[in-house]
Amino acid sequence: LLSHFSSIGFWGLVNNAGISTFGETGWLPMETYEKFADVNLLGSIRTTLAFLPLLRKYKGRIVFMSSIIAYFTLGNGIYSMTKAAIEKFCDALRLEMKKFGVQVCIIQPGNYAPSTKIQPPVSAEQIWSELSEEEKAVYNKEYVEERANFFNRILSEGSTNGNEVVDAMVDALTSPAPKARYMVAKLKEKALVFVCALFPTVVMDSVLSYALSK
Repeated sequence: LLSHFSSIGFWGLVNNAGISTFGETGWLPMETYEKFADVNLLGSIRTTLAFLPLLRKYKGRIVFMSSIIAYFTLGNGIYSMTKAAIEKFCDALRLEMKKFGVQVCIIQPGNYAPSTKIQPPVSAEQIWSELSEEEKAVYNKEYVEERANFFNRILSEGSTNGNEVVDAMVDALTSPAPKARYMVAKLKEKALVFVCALFPTVVMDSVLSYALSK
C-alpha cells in the first residue's frame, strides 16, 4: 500500500458505506441480517484494518458514520444494531490509537433520509408479500400498513441539508482538536438521545411505545 501514496502520507479514512431497511425483527430473514452486518459493520472494520498501518505511520484520522439510531429504534432495528456495534468498535479503537497519535471520530446524524436516499419509502404490499406464513399468522395486513405509513412519515420529515453532515466530516478530518463524537441532529432528536442515555430503560420504552401508537 505504501507505494501508492506520496511523501505527504495517508491522512484520513472515512468509513461512510451503509444500507438501511425497515421491518420488525421476525419479518426479516437471516440473510438480511448477515448482509447488514457485512456492509454496515464488517465493511468498516475491513477497511480500517487495511489502512491501519498507514494511519499509525502518519498519525492520521479515522472517521466513522454512525447515527442517533444507535441509541433507539422506531422500526429499523436491524440498522440500529449495526450502528450500535460500530459505536463500540470505535470506542475501543479510539482508546487504542491514542498512543499512536491517531484520532478516531464518530459522526451521528439524525434523520437525513431525503438527503441521502439511504432509505427509500417502504411498500406495505411488498413487505406483506415477503412475510413468512408464520409471520402472516401473527400480524395482519392492516398492521403492516400502519407501520409502513408511520415509517414513511418519519422518512419524509427528515432534513434535506446533507451539507451539515459533510461539514462535520470535514471538521473531523481537519480540526486541530476534533471531537470524539459529532451529533448532527434536530433538537427533538437530540432530546430523544438524552432521554435514552440518562433515563431508565422503562422511560425510553414508554416514550417510544407512545410514539409508535400515534
